[in-house]
Amino acid sequence: MSHKGKSILYLAAAILLSLPVVSCRTTNNNTHTYRPYHERRNRNNSSDDDKGSASKKTDDKKKPIPQSGHGLVSDEWARLDIKLGKKDNKKLYKELKRWLGTPYVYAAHTCGEGTDCSGMVMEVYLEVYGIKVHRNSAKMLEQNCEPIDLDDLKEGDLVFFITSSDGHVSHVGIYLKDNKFVHASSSRGVAVDDLRQNYYATHFHTAARVKK
Repeated sequence: MSHKGKSILYLAAAILLSLPVVSCRTTNNNTHTYRPYHERRNRNNSSDDDKGSASKKTDDKKKPIPQSGHGLVSDEWARLDIKLGKKDNKKLYKELKRWLGTPYVYAAHTCGEGTDCSGMVMEVYLEVYGIKVHRNSAKMLEQNCEPIDLDDLKEGDLVFFITSSDGHVSHVGIYLKDNKFVHASSSRGVAVDDLRQNYYATHFHTAARVKK
């Protein structure tokens, strides 16, 4: 066999011997399961991405509601099934969105930091409608509002509740539509709830419209 033929034979043998080694290294170090873009993006943001779906749901429930203000949108608002029409007051919804997630702090009224129910209503009404209402929910109803039938509720009207044992009005929220209202819950901060929920239906006192 010529020198050239031997060289070709040696080269072919070397290539064949190297193939298993390359294959093993590739399998051990570089093999991965393909993930859609949104899953790969989430994996970069969380070390718990490989947990089962049940674990993910549990973890999601533990996550705090994002603070309002600074342009952030609460998860609660994102899940809310409210469709806005041309006649809806976008300024009201935009302002309330800022307040969602604000923690409950008695006697406070600062968006994103802390507020109670009447403090939130007072600030929102001043910002959206340019109307100054009373700081106390009972006096707000007495001095700034006219009671209306529940069936007459419109966006921006107020809903009042008696939650204390003394029988006096002690809680207020801003009505949106589809039985939903925004208020400062003492346990969850500013949140959206439904008037048909048992607690609010039981403690409901009256609906009212702010005097212009």
